[in-house]
Amino acid sequence: MFRNFTQVLVAGAIAALFACTPAIAQQKLKIGFITTLSGPAGIIGKHMKDAVELALDHLHQKVGGLDTKVIFGDDQFKPDVGLQVADKMVKDDKVQFVSGIIWSNVMLAVEPSVTEQGVFMIGTNAGPHELAGSQCNPMFFTTSWQNDETPEAMGKHLQDEGVNDVYLMAPNYAAGKDMLAGFKRYYKGRIVDEVYTKMGQQDYQAEISQLRAKKPKAVFVFYPGGMGIQFVKQYVQAGLRDKIPLYSAFTVDETTIPVLKNDAVGQWETRYWSPDLKNAANEKFVSDFRKKFGYMPSYYAAQSYDGIMLIDSAVRAVKGDLANKKGMIAAMERADYASTRGHYTYNVNHFPIENFYLLRAVKDDKGEVVMRIQKTVFKDHKDAYYKECKMK
Repeated sequence: MFRNFTQVLVAGAIAALFACTPAIAQQKLKIGFITTLSGPAGIIGKHMKDAVELALDHLHQKVGGLDTKVIFGDDQFKPDVGLQVADKMVKDDKVQFVSGIIWSNVMLAVEPSVTEQGVFMIGTNAGPHELAGSQCNPMFFTTSWQNDETPEAMGKHLQDEGVNDVYLMAPNYAAGKDMLAGFKRYYKGRIVDEVYTKMGQQDYQAEISQLRAKKPKAVFVFYPGGMGIQFVKQYVQAGLRDKIPLYSAFTVDETTIPVLKNDAVGQWETRYWSPDLKNAANEKFVSDFRKKFGYMPSYYAAQSYDGIMLIDSAVRAVKGDLANKKGMIAAMERADYASTRGHYTYNVNHFPIENFYLLRAVKDDKGEVVMRIQKTVFKDHKDAYYKECKMK
């Protein structure tokens, strides 16, 4: 009788094991990652996509300990396309997280749709002020910054240096307006002019002629990607580099330096991250990225790598229970992972409280043009909009 009872127990255990197996097998994490993979801005998207691939390598293809599939989507530099891509990821692919996004106008189209459907939005670049303030959302986090903050650091630097008048330029879209607003928040000198150009514009000769005629003491611009390459090249070709100092945000970086080369040398930038930032996570990230892909990563890459690591920390905290969204929100609010920027905290609006640095493009001992930190401008800096956020 004891033998029969044992056989029944064993048979029951085996049956239970097989009954559980399909549920375990189905427990898979899906992440939709949206960036720009085509056109002149495609180089930014490549940095972001490659960084995601490296993060997956470091996690052995298991984010939060779960088998993971990342679905990449190209927004083609267009808000309506970005929204279509996101909706497909949420409705058809059944992703639990959407991440990425370079452009603020794309983010403003995508984020409400994603979070309203109960899916997390983890931004890894765009930081429009609306999402930091009145439209903050518990399902939205970013691993980058609020748009105004980086130019705020440059505005403070130029104010501290006693530069008494500046000419401002940026593309005419959400981030461009945020950037110049941020600069003016800390710079109290005279604004010679504030010029907004077409999104994606490549020819700046007319604007540079107008700028030259006004003889400002300095110029501050925000021109990411291909726009930045063309503006800086034309500025140097016009012979203005040594006459009117050029300062910028998100213009001369690791995505544009390979094309700009010597035209980048001497350029001043502010940002929250640099390849020479000294912490173990960043040193491993930069070293492994260069080994795997053969080029220097940018902040676009660092932010995207951090985005995957933030998701990893959230899923691990709830032991893979993807239905436990409150638990994942609480985990992400702790920022309990090894970030490439070093330790940071989250503000109530789910934007980082972090340092910002002054960088300069210089030649290293191998003759390569690289960005190097010159000083810390802000320590533990908070964005200007968090008090408008209703979350506590």
